[in-house]
Order: sequence, then structure tokens, then C-alpha cells
Amino acid sequence: MKENTELLALEELRVDFATSGGTLQAVRGVSFQVDQGEIVGVVGESGSGKSVTAHSILRLLPGNGAITGGRILYRGEDIARLKAPALRRYRGKEAAMIFQEPGRSFDPLYTVGASLRETLRAHAPEMSPREARERSIRLLEEVKVPDPARRLDNFPYQFSGGLLQRIMIAHALAAEPALLIADEPTTALDVTIQAGIIELLLELRRKRNLAILFITHNLALISEFADRLVVMYAGIILEEGPPGEVLARPGHPYTEALLGGLVPLGAHHRDGPLRGLAGSPPDPLAPEEGCPFAPRCPLVTAQCRRELPPWRREGQSSFRCLVPGPKGPDLRFPRVGENPPGGSAPAEGEGGLP
Repeated sequence: MKENTELLALEELRVDFATSGGTLQAVRGVSFQVDQGEIVGVVGESGSGKSVTAHSILRLLPGNGAITGGRILYRGEDIARLKAPALRRYRGKEAAMIFQEPGRSFDPLYTVGASLRETLRAHAPEMSPREARERSIRLLEEVKVPDPARRLDNFPYQFSGGLLQRIMIAHALAAEPALLIADEPTTALDVTIQAGIIELLLELRRKRNLAILFITHNLALISEFADRLVVMYAGIILEEGPPGEVLARPGHPYTEALLGGLVPLGAHHRDGPLRGLAGSPPDPLAPEEGCPFAPRCPLVTAQCRRELPPWRREGQSSFRCLVPGPKGPDLRFPRVGENPPGGSAPAEGEGGLP
């Protein structure tokens, strides 16, 4: 019998926000799973609901946000049912998170050593100050911060963005979680530092059998190291599968549009313009029936506008599209200023999530 390695499972997750304009539907029926030791990349443009999904997993939604449907299961347990003590243990000892701008996560009045010791003793109150310091040094060594014993006494402003992100990873690993959620952790870093952070995460996955949920808008980056991709748009998953299949044979036109915006290595402006995508995502305050990508899709049909397509499976990938894939390189998207099939494109700046 095959061993069950499922660590995290989202089942028809729905997340809404109460706003002055009405109910904003940020996540609309999202389902996927993350296995032990697996890297799952969630990709989509700004406002797709990917970060809201990530914050929901740790129950870190703001006061006006709420999980209104579905379940988030961690090792089979519904985290919505966790009371405060169990929730505190879950955050840190089971699942932890790193963010896009690590500098905002540190108190500028505390040395990084003081903040690390505080994190360690929050999860292990019996740990002595000396033990906490020794453990802090080992954590900084593990994330490859040079001269860790000395740098414990430095303040956050004395570190580069890349080193601060490594220290944030050390914080996340302090209680030895099984799941690390990385929400756009490399966006503010240059390409060289970015590569170093990815290499570190891969090493931690190997050493700790760590599962990683990596949230990003960078399809090219995540495709280099993820085991599976989840493509989100307007709060809905439109495609998922192994990166090799998704990139070689995208099943959904939105995935094809994301690929069309990538700049190949060595590309030149004489090779022709990039395939931009006109319009904006639908208004999350008033989502319409049907496929959310229909207003921007060159393959749209009347049925696409009436109903959300069912899942189709090809190989190891699945996607929600009525038009059989793959779509091929000749699929043409309307550029900014052009109208998509069947009507005018939404005005730039309309729709989107906060």
C-alpha cells in the first residue's frame, strides 16, 4: 500500500472581505494539496488571490476577511477548528511563513539575535538564554549567514535585503515546521541574490524533507524548481500540473498568456514585440458567471461566458477550458488598446484585488 504523504489539502476554499463597496470575493473555490517534501508553486498576476490563499492557511487574514467556505486540512485536521493554544502550536511548529519584504518583519530596536532568541523561547519556554543563543548561531549557520556568532549582535539595518531574507528563513525554521509558505520571497531581490535564496530553499527541502508552498508572479522562476504548478486567476485555479507539461503544453489560454509575456534569454527587440495582454481581471466585488478569463480570451465562446468549465485532464496536468489544448504558439491575444473577441476590453485599472 502506498504511504499517504499528504500534508496540506485545500478543499473548495472561499475567502471574502467585507468592504464599503460590498463583499469582495478574493478566493472562489480553490482546491489543491501539498505533500511532504514537495514544492508547489502558486503563480498568477497581482490580484489573483494567491497571497490571500497563503495567509488563509495560517489564519492570518485581516479583521475584515473571513473563510466563508471549504476547508483547510493539515495532516487531516481542519485548521478552522483549532482553538488558540493549538493554533499557536500550528503556527511555527507545523507551518511557518516568510514574506516579500523581510525588513518589515523585524523590530529595528532589537538585534537579530534578540529577536531569534525570542522566537525560540516562544515555542520552547524551557530553553535557557545560553541554549537559545547557541541554537540561534546554528540556525544562522544553516541559512549561510557569514560569521553568525558576531552578526547576532547586529541590528536589522546592518544587513542587506538578501541576508535579512535568510534570517527570516531562520526565524521560520526555529520550531522545525514541516511546511514553509514563501509569499513572494525573492521579488525585491536582484537576480543573483534571488538565485542564492532559491538554492538555500532547495537545500533545506533536501535536509529537512520540508514542504514548500511558493507564491509568486514569476512563472519562469518557479518553473525552474517546483514539483507542481498551480495557476490562479481572479480567485480561481485555472490550471495545475508538472512545470514541464504546463510550459510545453499549456491547457488554458491564461497560462499561454503568461508564457507569452516571458522574455527568452538572448531575445532582441528585432525579434518582435512581446505578446501583451489587454484588459484587467474581473471586478471581485461583482464576479460574473462563467470563466473569469472569458472577457480577455481570444478563444471565448458563448458557453465560456455562461458557466465555469469543468476540469479536463491531459497527461499529469488539469485545466478548466472548453477548448481542447494544447493551444499552440499561434494563439493571439489582443494587445493593450485592442478589443478581445465578443466585446470591448475592460478599462485598465478596473477590477483586481487589494
